[in-house]
Amino acid sequence: MGMKTEEKMIIKGRRLDGREPDELREIEMKVGVIPNANGSAQVSFGNTVAIAGVYGPRLLHPKHLQRADTAILQCRYNMAPFSVDERASPGPSRRSIEISKVTRLALEPALFLEEYPETVVDVYIEILQADGSTRVTGINAASLALADAGVPMRDLVVALSGGKIDETPIIDLNGKEDNYSVADIPFAFMPRKKEITLLQMDGLLTPDEIKSIFKNLLKAGQTIYEMQKQALRKKYEE
Repeated sequence: MGMKTEEKMIIKGRRLDGREPDELREIEMKVGVIPNANGSAQVSFGNTVAIAGVYGPRLLHPKHLQRADTAILQCRYNMAPFSVDERASPGPSRRSIEISKVTRLALEPALFLEEYPETVVDVYIEILQADGSTRVTGINAASLALADAGVPMRDLVVALSGGKIDETPIIDLNGKEDNYSVADIPFAFMPRKKEITLLQMDGLLTPDEIKSIFKNLLKAGQTIYEMQKQALRKKYEE
């Protein structure tokens, strides 16, 4: 990295990429991008690009893994080797295993898995380009892909990151901000009931700072929610 942390990350109230502290990067969402998956989506937040494919619900083999009362959700989050400057080594790292798990836990509350006993729903998330906030970008893609696959859902899951740079609370961290943030909060929720499904926190924040970041996350989350619904509608209109 060879960079000095003394570099100011916020100058005259603006971030290095020109955004306001509570401003999202440019977001793109496309549904139905993998022809042979049951459901799929591609989501980008700025230069971070994630693609998700959903397969299932399908009968789970071997049989002894089946649950008689519910489907099982399996998530695999993976960074493509070419997604970062220093080639990511292929195969699961401890980080990707952890993110796969929190992704599953973030999505499960939204799904009516009990309607499909003895089956499995597989969610594969590939990060094609990494520039901060990869896990939340992946969760948005997975949420859309599950809806696209027709898996019954209580609500879509909306995800984004919050944090603090210098003394300023911010949302939607890019890669550089990710590296130099005082705190980083990956966050996911179901907007209809404001039910939180993912909340992690790295770093130290005062209760007031947390409140302020939360307010901005919920507000920006509504914008992402509208975009998700728009992306799904667009596919079905076509």
